[in-house]
Amino acid sequence: MGTRPRLIGRCAPGVHRLRRRAGIAILAGVVIAVQAGACGGEGGAATVLTLATTTTIEDSGLLPVLIEGFRETEPGIRVRTVTGGTREVLEIGRRGDVDLVLSHDPAAEEAFVAEGHGTERREVMYNDFVVAGPPADPAGVRGLSDAVEAFKRIAASGAPFVSRADESGTHRKELRLWGEAGIDPVEAWGSRRDGYIEAGIGMGDALRLASERRAYILTDRATYLWHREILDLELLVEGDPRLLNVYGIIPIAASPHAGEAEAFVRWITGPEGQALIGRYGTDRFGRSLFIPSARSSSVEVVTP
Repeated sequence: MGTRPRLIGRCAPGVHRLRRRAGIAILAGVVIAVQAGACGGEGGAATVLTLATTTTIEDSGLLPVLIEGFRETEPGIRVRTVTGGTREVLEIGRRGDVDLVLSHDPAAEEAFVAEGHGTERREVMYNDFVVAGPPADPAGVRGLSDAVEAFKRIAASGAPFVSRADESGTHRKELRLWGEAGIDPVEAWGSRRDGYIEAGIGMGDALRLASERRAYILTDRATYLWHREILDLELLVEGDPRLLNVYGIIPIAASPHAGEAEAFVRWITGPEGQALIGRYGTDRFGRSLFIPSARSSSVEVVTP
C-alpha cells in the first residue's frame, strides 16, 4: 500500500498537485493530511479547509482566483488545495483526508454521494471539451461537430493521439467517446509507441506533450485557451453536446469542518462566487472560460 498523502507545511500558500508514480497517487513526495484545528494568520487563528480539485481548474488559472475570492469574503477560513485527476481526488475524499471535492464527472460524483462519502453534490459551472490537434490536421477532422466521427477519423489515419490516461474526468470522457466509436484505441494503434500515447499527466502537461508530438488530444476548452499561445495546436472539433463538461462540489461527510465547508459551498454556488466564475477569462479572451450554473435548470454547450 502507498503512503497516504498529506498537505505539506502549515498554512502553506499555493497548490499541491498529486503526482503519479508506479500507479500510486502521491503528492509531490509527502503529503495531504488535514490538520485539525486552527492556523495562525492575519487577524488571528483561522480554520483550515482542504479542497481537492482537478487539474483542469488549476491549469486554466481559475483555482487561485476562487481561493482568493473566498478569502476576501471569509477571512477566518483558509483553504488549502490539492489537485489531481477526478479518480484521485474522489479517492482521497473517500479516505476523509479533505473537506471538499470539486470535480467534473457527474456520474462518479453522484455515486460518491450515494455511497455516503459526501453529503450532497451541488452543480457549480460548466464549459465544454474540444478536440485539438496539429495545424496540418492529417486526420481531416477540422470543422466537425461530431466528436465520435472525429475519433474514428483520427484512429483510421494513424495520427498520434495523447490520452490523459489518469482516470480523470477528461480521460473518462475520452474513453466514452472511443466506446461510442466502437474502437479500442490501444488495439487501433497496436505497438506503435508514437501512436496512442497514454501520458498519465495533468491537462496542461498533456497539451504540451501533444504539441511536441504533433498529436490530437481531447481537452477542456478553458485549459486549451489558457495555454494556446505556447502550443502548436489548433482547436479542430467543437460543439458536440456530448462534449459538455460539468463541475460539481461535494462536502465530505467525515469532514471535521462541516460548517466551514458549507460556507465555501454557499459562496461558490451563491451570487458572489457565480459572478466571479462568470467574469473569469473575459478580460483576456473576451469570453468567460466557465459558465456559472449553480442556479440553472438546464445548460447548453457554449462555443465562440
